Formats: sequence, structure tokens, C-alpha cells
Amino acid sequence: MKFKILSIITFFFSLIAANAAGTDKWKHDIFVAQDGTGDYATVTEALEGIRAYMDYTVTVHIAPGIYKEKIVIPSWLKNVTFVGENPENTILTFDHHANIDKMGTFRTYSVKVEGEDLHFKNLTIENNAPQLGQAVALHTEGDRLTFENCRFLGNQDTIFTGGKNCRLFFNNCYIEGTTDFIFGPATAYFKDCTIHSKRNSYITAASTPADVAVGYVFDNCRLTAAPGIDKVYLGRPWRPYAHTMFINCEMGSHILPAGWHNWNNTENEKTARYGEYGSKGPGASQSTRVSWASNPDKKVAETLLDLDRVFNHSTSWNPLK
Repeated sequence: MKFKILSIITFFFSLIAANAAGTDKWKHDIFVAQDGTGDYATVTEALEGIRAYMDYTVTVHIAPGIYKEKIVIPSWLKNVTFVGENPENTILTFDHHANIDKMGTFRTYSVKVEGEDLHFKNLTIENNAPQLGQAVALHTEGDRLTFENCRFLGNQDTIFTGGKNCRLFFNNCYIEGTTDFIFGPATAYFKDCTIHSKRNSYITAASTPADVAVGYVFDNCRLTAAPGIDKVYLGRPWRPYAHTMFINCEMGSHILPAGWHNWNNTENEKTARYGEYGSKGPGASQSTRVSWASNPDKKVAETLLDLDRVFNHSTSWNPLK
């Protein structure tokens, strides 16, 4: 009832503003609710109510529920916030995996984000396929994407960070998976996140291009594991020049002393840009890490915590400003 009342009130004022501007078709606030009390019953339907390439902001309010949809947020959408009540009760989910009709990894997504300048808050994005192959929950291709207080649930390949020079910011998020469950070429910054391993395997598999300075930065994150999991690597290079840094992170005992793996290719040791600074916890053992990891000193670590520098590609961007 509360959601319905808010929907009616917001719709009323949005309609007045839209009529004044002569654009009553387009709203600044859109409500999604499975029980019919919102503007739309599904997130996919709501996307059709957002104007392409708009220069104003839209908030899509998603009521509690389990939305089983394979969602594509297209490239012509920008300046949109998708917000749920909380990640425990607002869940976007699907169940494709790579071995369904030879689907392959990159078609398994539950949510694919192609647009830019998009924000996600208080949501769960899940791929709940059985452990029968790669199964992506979140697939990103857009630039300047932020995720705040979200959960990402899956097994192998939970989050694919696609797009060279695309910039992603994860703040206070929970990410779980089994193997390579954070992977791809984009520049992604994880702040105050929980990274949870469900299998003895690898957390990251970056494919940072050689001419991109920063791939993955984990800032003050907590690395945890399921019971009985005790042999996990911080990462392995999906492609040469992979870049991944853990800074001031708490590492559980499941993290192996070696820290990093070369993907059974010694050539990767020559180009991988792996390291950590200020690690703490039972899995923090920088003295036993592989010899080819290049841990940053304090000065370099500070530059990796400077979002203005990390995200300074062709344009400047700081999601916290």
C-alpha cells in the first residue's frame, strides 16, 4: 500500500511537470511492481518508458520481488538510476549457463548493461544456474557505471567487466562466485566490498589491455570463503598485461601463500601487473607471494586510491564527487 501511495503521488507531480514542458510521455520517476501497483510489472517493460539519449535523470524504483528476466539495458540509455528497497528482497535473476545449446559465456548474462552513466542501488543481480559451466550474472559494456549496496550472486564468471577503457565503481557490494568470478578488460574499482569464494579456485581473471594503466583495484575489501574452502588464488591473467591490485584488504585464511597463478603460462609472468599493499588477516602473506608479483610502495598505492587518477581515461570521472 505504501509503495502504491508513493507511486500515485510521484506520478501526479511528474505529470504536472511533464505537461508544463509539453513532454507528458516521459517521466523522471518510474515505478516497477509485480503486483500491478506501479507503472510497469517488469524491469524490461520499464526500459521502454525511458527516453533515448536524454539529458535529464530518471529513477526506476523497483518494488520488492524476484524478477526473473534476462535484461538488456541498451546503449541509448543514460543518466538512469535503478534502485530497489534492499538487496535482500529486490532480486533480478536468470539461469542461463554456457552449456545450454552451446550458448557460450557471453550470452549467459542475467543483466547486460550497454548504456553509460547508470547507477544501481540496493539490488541483487543473480545467475542461479546450476554449476554446469560459465554463468554470468552481470555483464557490463557501458562506461561510468556505479553499483552501491548491491549483491552479485553466482558461481563461475559472476561479473564480466567488458569494454576497454570503460569505468566501473562498486561501493559496499557483496560479490560471490567459484572460478574467475570477476573477469574482463574494464577498469573497475571495488571499495569496501565483500568478495566471497565458494570453491577452491581463482577470484579474478583480468584481461587489462597493455595500454590501460589500471584494471582492478580492491580498496579496503574483505575476502571471505565458504566453510572448507582453503586454497584460493587472488587472481590469474586471462590475457597478458592483466592488472589487479589489493590495497588495505582483509584476507581470510583461504588465500594461498603464493597469492597469484600464471594460468600455466610462464610468459604471463613477464607482463602481469599484480600486487597488494597493506594486506591484513590470516591470508595476508606478502613475503610468500610469487616472485613475479610487483607489490606497490606507499606512494604508488596512494595513486591507486585516487579515483581522479584511476578513472582519468579519455575524460575525467569521479563517482564520489
